[in-house]
Amino acid sequence: MNVGIPVKKLKKDAKLPTAGSRQAAGYDLYACTGAQRTLIAPHTSVLIGTGIACAIPEGYFGAVFARSGLAAKKGLRPANCVGVVDSDYRGEIMVALHNDTEEERCVEEGERIAQLVVMPCLSVSFIQKDELDETERGEGGFGHTGRR
Repeated sequence: MNVGIPVKKLKKDAKLPTAGSRQAAGYDLYACTGAQRTLIAPHTSVLIGTGIACAIPEGYFGAVFARSGLAAKKGLRPANCVGVVDSDYRGEIMVALHNDTEEERCVEEGERIAQLVVMPCLSVSFIQKDELDETERGEGGFGHTGRR
């Protein structure tokens, strides 16, 4: 299934998201800051613009994930690990990139900085209850399911 998503270029040099292959789940987002390069100091985060805004359909959201190559080669990843672009958001898609290394890193204008995956979003209502149904797991928390 192919869903058309309207994209507005907010900056002349902005690039539309692209897929790396025909069956890719993620669409590459590109740095568009107006500067030739953006420096990111060790263990700090910098907000990088993409120069685009999207109209994601109601019932969906955009999940902004790391690009594995950028993380492996440069030690850069989204600072919040996974960003969320809500369907009613119409501003510029921004990516806070965090430098996990001990060295200053550089992001070039037009470089692929993250990937956008459009996913279904379930609308829910939370209902306060005094008790919840019983399960085999119960209140077992972190690491509990790996124990026997």
